[in-house]
Amino acid sequence: MNPNDSTMPKPALQEGRGGRCFLNASRPARKPEAGAGHFKAILWLLAFAAFIFVMIKVVPVLVDNFQFQDGVQTIARFASATRQTPEQIRAAVLKEAQKDDVPIDEKDVKIEAVSGNVRIHVDYSVIVDLAVYQWTLNFHPSVGNDSLT
Repeated sequence: MNPNDSTMPKPALQEGRGGRCFLNASRPARKPEAGAGHFKAILWLLAFAAFIFVMIKVVPVLVDNFQFQDGVQTIARFASATRQTPEQIRAAVLKEAQKDDVPIDEKDVKIEAVSGNVRIHVDYSVIVDLAVYQWTLNFHPSVGNDSLT
């Protein structure tokens, strides 16, 4: 038998949506993995959204810490030049913390001022509320102005 022979029965063609023809089927055959690509895309989108949410909550706290540490470094430099007492230095550090939205108390600030060398140590924690988790970020800025002589 020749496949080009007109005596061979031809399978019944059915017209589907969009003018496409299918063999003996009322709808096209689907690949079993067809929905997996959409599921992966949704998972990646959710992971990206979670990452953005965490960054929106954490980055401002980190920026506040960097600004505070820079301010404390400036205080340490000027404290030795102007011969400030440890109490004056502590007050300046607390004022800088208030300006930079850093939650510290007087007991969190340790100051060493010996013969023109000033070292300032601050320990504090910030709790970041991530809706499903409370993330505690611990910061320990320590700066000094050791004289060159």
